Amino acid sequence: MSTAACGINCDVCRLNLLGTCSTCGSGRSHDGLKKMAAQERILGQPCPILACAIENRIEYCPRDCDRFPCIEFRSGPYPFSQGFLDMQDRRRAEKPPAKTPSGNIVEVPTEYWGDLEQRDMKKLCKNAQAIDRPPTGVLLPFLSEYLLVDIRNHCLFHQGVGELERIDNSLLELLCLVYLLNVGPLPLADKMVSVKEFRSAHFFSGPHELKVEPVLARYGNDHEAFKRTAESVGGEALELADAAYKFPVFPKVPFYYLLWKGDEEFPPSLSILFDRSVEDHLAADAIWGLVNLVSDILIVGDIRALFREG
Repeated sequence: MSTAACGINCDVCRLNLLGTCSTCGSGRSHDGLKKMAAQERILGQPCPILACAIENRIEYCPRDCDRFPCIEFRSGPYPFSQGFLDMQDRRRAEKPPAKTPSGNIVEVPTEYWGDLEQRDMKKLCKNAQAIDRPPTGVLLPFLSEYLLVDIRNHCLFHQGVGELERIDNSLLELLCLVYLLNVGPLPLADKMVSVKEFRSAHFFSGPHELKVEPVLARYGNDHEAFKRTAESVGGEALELADAAYKFPVFPKVPFYYLLWKGDEEFPPSLSILFDRSVEDHLAADAIWGLVNLVSDILIVGDIRALFREG
């Protein structure tokens, strides 16, 4: 597909079909270099968007650049309107929608909080490897953060700038409760497995496939960006694949993302693996939801974006 760095798809442009205009190509393509040279020769200067993408090795600005929409787009007058760019700013600041495997909006059952209130906190914290913080609740490690699960007020907090800030994310809230209520005393097995080896392997097919493709689209051709993002959210580098990280999602629920480069014969690929013990602590739908959550964090590249109100 002849998509330009700015995001315009030249395959659906009549000028491209007629041969009047060639594609700019991505910021990491030979087409991009050819187009920039032609612009400099004919116009005296290149498109600033294409030049910036090539200089910073950004394949597609709307997908891969954390600064999009930047001043190069804002100074216009094309390729996008100010209204479109304003919409991008607004919606990028929103959290990804939290949905159940059936596609419904996630709701947190109030009885989960009630059940948590009745638990022996010392035993629960020992099993979950959390920290008891009476009388409010418990501190639960989540990737690079510590979340305060406020059992008294039925909500989550994280450490903001100088003070605790409330988290408004129903999926994260639900998964924290599910983990705390269901995690058992068994330690990690220290053996990686795929969902194909799960007892519930049949669940992870069709609409319940793991969220792999969007992460692969974002990082398949940019392993350095994957490494930077992975390490910024608490990932631990592993000597596996071409780029691989262990993510301590919850203390007893690590995930492993393994990324391979493509070549002339095979495209880039990504695998998500789990500790063999994960099914002892979480049901299939909770594992699926947690993968969605982690994959969204990797795509956005900012764990705290998950905590902000949409």
